Amino acid sequence: MPAFPDLFAQALNGLSYGVLLFLLSVGLTLIFGMLDVVNLAHGSFYMLGAYAGLTLIATTGNFWLALVVAPLVVGGIGAAIERACLRPLYRRQPLDQVLLTFGLIYLFEDLVKWGWGGRIRSIPAPDLFSGSVTVAGATVPSYRLFVIVFGLAMAGVVWLLIERTRLGAIIRAGVFDAEMTAGMGVNIHRVFTGVFAFGTALAGLSGVIAGPIQSAYPPMGASILIPALIVVVVGGLGSLKGSLVGSLIIGQAETFGKAWLPGASMLMIYLVMAAIVLLRPQGLFGRPLK
Repeated sequence: MPAFPDLFAQALNGLSYGVLLFLLSVGLTLIFGMLDVVNLAHGSFYMLGAYAGLTLIATTGNFWLALVVAPLVVGGIGAAIERACLRPLYRRQPLDQVLLTFGLIYLFEDLVKWGWGGRIRSIPAPDLFSGSVTVAGATVPSYRLFVIVFGLAMAGVVWLLIERTRLGAIIRAGVFDAEMTAGMGVNIHRVFTGVFAFGTALAGLSGVIAGPIQSAYPPMGASILIPALIVVVVGGLGSLKGSLVGSLIIGQAETFGKAWLPGASMLMIYLVMAAIVLLRPQGLFGRPLK
């Protein structure tokens, strides 16, 4: 039986990974719920955020500037992709959207290889969080504690934005019924672009703060896409609460799976997903299926 400090350290690792998944998956679930688009390229925006952060840190030496600017850059790219590529496909078959976003994975990955090369690049943690601290007998990198606090704070900010503002009310209305929202005089195409940009900016933010933990490498977007999609399935489409709870569950399942069953760590999250879907096909907080 592992000692308590080891279990506690793994739980903190799972929590830090879970909040990264939340920042990635909340944008994915909003995009899927409102635009009805399965954005398979969502992980690529996570990758772009990591490389944009890497470039800004190398240029300016300022991690905090990269944390602010890189998500804005990625969000701008997302808005351009939505307007130029996805908008003409909204009235077409879902397969067209899937093929387009699947192709964007290879496009972005090749662009990154062309611009930065294919090797793994490390991103330094900020000097303020470069050490370690001891919590409950476990030695934990202080940067992981920062990721946990920052991620949970961002979850609170996103919740306030979605649940307590007029803009959030429009987004929630669009998620549940985009046609009715447009009928009430809302410029739904502008909202679509804003939601897509917001979701991709959160993915870019997740990539920046994940950089010092996981480094930056071209396939990183594709590798995190599957856990993010599983979070959406577990939490329920269009549910902010579901994204958070699902991310924390999947983060713990994968982290403890890697620690206890290194050869079958992905099996753990599939088992969790299967169990939840069997009990609640719509996800933990999703709308009941018709």
